[in-house]
Amino acid sequence: MKTILCYGDSNTWGFNVATGGRFDYSIRWPTRLGVLLGTDFRVIDEGLCGRTTVFDDPLTYGLNGLSTLEPIIKSHTPIDLTVIMLGTNDCKGYYGATARNIGEGMRRLLTQARLLDAGKILLVTPINIDPGIYKTETADIMGQECSEKSMRLNEYYTKIAADLNVYHMDANKTARANSIDYMHFDEKSLETFARALAEKIKTII
Repeated sequence: MKTILCYGDSNTWGFNVATGGRFDYSIRWPTRLGVLLGTDFRVIDEGLCGRTTVFDDPLTYGLNGLSTLEPIIKSHTPIDLTVIMLGTNDCKGYYGATARNIGEGMRRLLTQARLLDAGKILLVTPINIDPGIYKTETADIMGQECSEKSMRLNEYYTKIAADLNVYHMDANKTARANSIDYMHFDEKSLETFARALAEKIKTII
């Protein structure tokens, strides 16, 4: 059985903005991914709301993706593939990070993952934060220019994946943000993203 670790933020965790809770287990994209891949694969959901690449959240403890990567990988070893989809929360204004800074944070995280027993690595560019966010209360959390930063991440992630020789895909090709907070997957995207990811994984392992 092949083990796939999905390391991400609230879009991996399955945040449902309509309820403020979590999508049902059966429709979260990691669950759907497991169904699509079949019984020869074990998909582990390691999503956490607010998780960043390398930044310490000044308001909430434990969200630095770099600091929690090693214990999580070690707890699930052996791993055949680690799927990493982070960067959205790094766009928050209070981190003061540019898109390039976020990219370099991801580079550092990937470099660390390669030193651990992460198996093969697939970097996924998260969906863009839609400019519609500026019409919502979520903008008070994310800050100005969060959308613009997110839209530049794929440019940096594509280059970083090539530099570090890890696999890459862009979630924006098959998924989109909802029309409530404009940053989390809508329900349809849970399915379309899972299908695209399953096809990508089949070319890797």
